[in-house]
Amino acid sequence: MFKRVLTAFMGTRHERDRKRIQPILDAIHGQETRLATVTEDELRGQTTKFRALLHERTNELESRAAELRELKRAAADATEREALDTELSGADGTGGVENELRRTIAETLDEILPEAFATVREACRRLVGTTVSVTGRDTEWNMVPYDVQLMGGIQLHFGKIAEMATGEGKTLVATLPLYLNALPGKGSHLVTVNSYLARRDSQWMGHLYRWLGLTVGCLDDTEAGTPERRAAYLSDITYGTNNEFGFDYLRDNMVTSLDQRVQRSHVFAMVDEVDSVLIDEARTPLIISGPVGNEGDVQYFEHNTAVSRLVRRQVEMVNVLVADAEREMEAGKTQDGALKLYQAQLGHPKNKRLLKLMQEQGNKMLVQKMELEHLAD
Repeated sequence: MFKRVLTAFMGTRHERDRKRIQPILDAIHGQETRLATVTEDELRGQTTKFRALLHERTNELESRAAELRELKRAAADATEREALDTELSGADGTGGVENELRRTIAETLDEILPEAFATVREACRRLVGTTVSVTGRDTEWNMVPYDVQLMGGIQLHFGKIAEMATGEGKTLVATLPLYLNALPGKGSHLVTVNSYLARRDSQWMGHLYRWLGLTVGCLDDTEAGTPERRAAYLSDITYGTNNEFGFDYLRDNMVTSLDQRVQRSHVFAMVDEVDSVLIDEARTPLIISGPVGNEGDVQYFEHNTAVSRLVRRQVEMVNVLVADAEREMEAGKTQDGALKLYQAQLGHPKNKRLLKLMQEQGNKMLVQKMELEHLAD
């Protein structure tokens, strides 16, 4: 009863969301009216116009961020590096150049959203009747986003989940926020569940992106670790499966030099079939392995010896701590004994004598109490 009264007074969730984004929708329609009268060259030049505006507003911040990164890389003094990092990332809560850059880009994209979405919609209208090759088959372009699809694109741009039934045009909806967020030139990713969809959509929707002057790449058309894979990531818009994105990230963390990495910074990504990717597929962990050293490797031999020596020393220290703790417990010095057991647990929790002592009545509770005291400090 209360829910029905509340709904009657405030409206449904859908009605409230529509009311909130209706001004943006009206602004898109207003821009469409203007763009309908421009020439084809002027419409395609919208991308250059948007990028010029972004460059004008962020050029100074980009230059300062690049300067700070170079100074940080060259700095020999740890205090100087920390100060540069604070100015760059705002670690002390003062803002930071990188945060200011991200904020400026986000505010500019929000500002040009109506015109950018209207540009995509008008481009779709002018492409009607043209042909594009999709996975080896010629396909006629016959799609122009409806208002409900514009609404979906707005929600996706603002980081929300848009639920649409099969056949309602999710693939076309994605073009709107992908185009907008590709304008800064920092990469815009579309993550999907299988290689066929990645290839199909990159070719199908690529017809629209390329007409507007953007580059498009597909990870599943390239081999891992190749220049072609790196070029796909350097494209304005990159399509790929969740596994390819994930394994590339893991491989990039195993390279021996930075120029071997294929990915660049992660700025904007949209996930198709989000429930499948983030829930069903997430049940299967991404595991990767690489070559390790052997005793014939000079560096492996050098570090292995040092690590082995450190482990032996740690085991010896834990054995001494456990023996001392046992004696102090027998002498009634429970606090001193509990402290040594706690220290031994930090050093080697699988120590057999330690495990046996922890099973004795009261010892485990004393160690847990000691742990809480140290955490509180």
